[in-house]
Amino acid sequence: MPELAVQKVVVHPLVLLSVVDHFNRIGKVGNQKRVVGVLLGSWQKKVLDVSNSFAVPFDEDDKDDSVWFLDHDYLENMYGMFKKVNARERIVGWYHTGPKLHKNDIAINELMKRYCPNSVLVIIDVKPKDLGLPTEAYISVEEVHDDGTPTSKTFEHVTSEIGAEEAEEVGVEHLLRCRTSSTCCPTLACRSLSRPFT
Repeated sequence: MPELAVQKVVVHPLVLLSVVDHFNRIGKVGNQKRVVGVLLGSWQKKVLDVSNSFAVPFDEDDKDDSVWFLDHDYLENMYGMFKKVNARERIVGWYHTGPKLHKNDIAINELMKRYCPNSVLVIIDVKPKDLGLPTEAYISVEEVHDDGTPTSKTFEHVTSEIGAEEAEEVGVEHLLRCRTSSTCCPTLACRSLSRPFT
């Protein structure tokens, strides 16, 4: 079996917060489908550091997996704006809110390979039922069949973890402290967290 282009995917808290926000915003307009977006970050050897993301308009037919729409004009415009802010962040893959792989994920991943040849898919479970990581990472590989039939694409699971730089850790700890404390400081973050999630 060939060696994978990535051995570990590190997802930053900002990405998790952005994906949950994306899912909640779409849910408010009556849509309970999965949401899709682009992952930004950088490679350090075989470790992928996913530090940012943005939502992309996406829709799919519930009855026919082959019918889906991802707005790549929007994707290209947003990426152009992100590059102006942080030129080091590149498109490294895409996300969806699963909570599991879908039949059309290979086709969507092939589209994403236009922007990143080693595109990684990270499924972020925004409604986890169990304790543990809310992320599952995958990279597409060619599957060779012993019976001589043509190769096909499939996803190979890649180790993922949540990682943060010191400044991110401080911010997340502050948000968690505000969420669980009745004597929270009166910051905008605390006020927004005190409102019920819908």
